[in-house]
Amino acid sequence: MSFEPLASDFLGFETLLTDREKDAITGIRAFLEEHVRPTIDDYWERAEFPYDLIAPLMATDVGRFAWPETTPFENSAVFRGLVSMELSRVDASISTFVGVQEGLAMGSIGVCGSEEQKAEWLPRLASGEVTGAFALTEPLSGSDSAQGLRTTARRDGENWVLDGAKRWIGNATFSDITIVWAKDVEDGQVKGFIVPTSTPGYSATAIERKISLRAVQNADIVLDGVVVPESHRLQCASSFRDTAKVLRLTRAGVAWSSVGVSIGAYEAALAYAKERVQFGKPIASHQLVQDLLSKCLGNITASMAMCVRVSQMHDEGTQRDEHSALAKAYCTARMRETVAWAREAMGGNGIVLDYGAARFFADAEALYSYEGTREMNALIVGRAITGSAAFV
Repeated sequence: MSFEPLASDFLGFETLLTDREKDAITGIRAFLEEHVRPTIDDYWERAEFPYDLIAPLMATDVGRFAWPETTPFENSAVFRGLVSMELSRVDASISTFVGVQEGLAMGSIGVCGSEEQKAEWLPRLASGEVTGAFALTEPLSGSDSAQGLRTTARRDGENWVLDGAKRWIGNATFSDITIVWAKDVEDGQVKGFIVPTSTPGYSATAIERKISLRAVQNADIVLDGVVVPESHRLQCASSFRDTAKVLRLTRAGVAWSSVGVSIGAYEAALAYAKERVQFGKPIASHQLVQDLLSKCLGNITASMAMCVRVSQMHDEGTQRDEHSALAKAYCTARMRETVAWAREAMGGNGIVLDYGAARFFADAEALYSYEGTREMNALIVGRAITGSAAFV
């Protein structure tokens, strides 16, 4: 199967990939078209996750490119971003699962874990043998997580005791381990812990009645005297600065995912416009519909360009927090415009799952808010360009 560039990659950014990376993208794209696209609307409508797809999905190059312990070939951050984009142009819930599994759970261990912890957990997470979750956000602490965490960690001999609550934790209803971030009562610093979800005192309850990312299994977590050994504390995480290193990587991934959501809605609208006949001709030949579609493509192209450059800076070692923050804030805002224009181009049919745009339109709202709201990311950028922090 040969690599076919996307028509929605208007400036040809995919040509930056190596031949091996193009082959990997081709395999991932084929898997998504065969196994995800035909059924995902039904899972989304029922608010269920296709658990049977986890192992085969992770057996593609999705699960094998993040860390040295799992990498079969050299690859670029642009490639990793394009994988996120490919996942999201088919379904943002599947992309979010991978983002939590590979970006947040594996990322926490890859960035903050000891060599022993990396060797133990990363290959198992990469294969899908073990599923992971990432628990930072709390019922009363979201944007102020750096200072406002209420979940506590107390040292007790060779163990730690965790108490508190977490909210909006993706994958948490079925994860085998959860990376829990808690404030050490002794020094007041945020630390990370690998918590097996079978540990007594740990419970996760699904959040229901969502209008966005319905297939994602978000949960409320309660930690009531959860005991974990010192060997499960992330050995290289000693403050929220270390947590932020993980978020820096995943924010860029969310920016890429938002491009994918934009493309998914745009492709659905374009296909619909070519087939839908009004006033005796396909609506694709009407000026106002072409205007909507060209605005969608402009947003997609500009956002992809920003994502490509931020990913290149990651490989160069020059990417900073403000770069990924700007990409996340800008690309998700453009995504919100794009999915609305795509839905508009489809008229009333744009709100029905059967026509392809409605799911992307709804899912965009979650991407716009998670991994740092637009406002918080704007303030990260503002601090960098003015030298003054304005968070409170």
